[in-house]
Formats: sequence, C-alpha cells, structure tokens
Amino acid sequence: MSDSSFDFNLFIKESVDVLVNPKSYFSTMKTSGGMSEPLIKAVIYGAISGALAFIWSLLRIGAMTGGWFGGTIGIMIFIWSIIGSIIGLFIGAVILLVISSICKGNTDFEANLRVTASVMAVWPIRSFFGFAGHFNVYLGVIIALIIGIYSLWLIYNGLVEALKSNPETSKIVCYVLIAIIVLFTLIGFGTARRAHQFMNEFNSRDMKEMMKDNPKNK
Repeated sequence: MSDSSFDFNLFIKESVDVLVNPKSYFSTMKTSGGMSEPLIKAVIYGAISGALAFIWSLLRIGAMTGGWFGGTIGIMIFIWSIIGSIIGLFIGAVILLVISSICKGNTDFEANLRVTASVMAVWPIRSFFGFAGHFNVYLGVIIALIIGIYSLWLIYNGLVEALKSNPETSKIVCYVLIAIIVLFTLIGFGTARRAHQFMNEFNSRDMKEMMKDNPKNK
C-alpha cells in the first residue's frame, strides 16, 4: 500500500496475514513509504474496536454497559477508541523504538510506527471478546491475558523480522514483558471482580430508578 491510494482489500489481507502468519508477514513488510498508511490502519482498527464496544453496550453484555445509558456510553467509547488508536499508535511506536534500540534493531521512527500499526490488528479481537467478562470475570481476564501474550508474540516477530533486532535479546525483553503482564493480570483479578460487582449494582439501581419514575407504576 502506498500513501497515494489506500487499498482496503490489501489492508484486510495484511491484517489476516499478521495475525495468522506474523513471521512471514513481518519479513516482507515495508518499513518506509510514509506515515499516512499506518495512521489509517490504526484509525480503522480503532473504529472497528469502538463499533464492537458500542454493540456490546447496546446489548448490555460488555464490560462497560452503563445500564440504561449504555447507548450514550457506547458512543463515547466508540469516539475515544478512535482517538485512543491514534494516541496509542504514536506512543506504541516510541516504546517499540526504545525496545528495538535495546535489541540493536532499526531505530527509524517510521519503521517502528509501521510495525506498531500492524500489531494493532489485535485491537478488534480484544474488543470482540469484550463480552466475556460480563458472563464470567475470570474468563474475561484470562482471555485478555492470552490476547496480551499473543500481542507480544506479534511484537517479537516485528522486532526480529521487520526491525532486524537481535533475536535473543528480543526474546528476553518479551519474556520480561510477559512476566509483567501476568503480574498485573493477577493483581487485576480482584479489581475486575469489584468492577463487575459495581456495574451490576449500578445497573440494578438504574433500573429501580426508571421503574420508580415511570408514571404507570404510580
């Protein structure tokens, strides 16, 4: 894809390739050509993620439904998902650049930006499984952990294949990041349980207030 024309069909193909066969994808990925392509990718991933979160909020089965105000909250999630994808793209590229530098890899910002945009293909998957925590808090956290570890697997392939980082050093860095993710996941179990209980209580109070204010119930 060039910056002059964004090929959506190619975008879909590349998204599937990076998720299914990251080693092959990153080994042939272009690391130059302009920043608009990775930016468009990030925005699309953010929009898809936001749309899924919006749907879950309307169905009231997402992690953040907001009760009777789920539609309004869902719209805000959709908007912030797009904004967050842009912010996350550039912050992620800076972080990846630092990691690539540690691993003796490519320190060109655009190259790291492109790898980061490709890794963001996991965003829609993460949002798709956003309903899991509604049915079982532990299931939601476990799925999030699996997706987080898989994201690091994509990052590892991006570092080694696209940014030409040292494989052993990249592996050590990814192992450290996995350990950090697991640690925060264990800490997050309690937080997720409390958040789930809070949202259930909030939704229950919300419904009671609606029933109380309904003229037919007076």
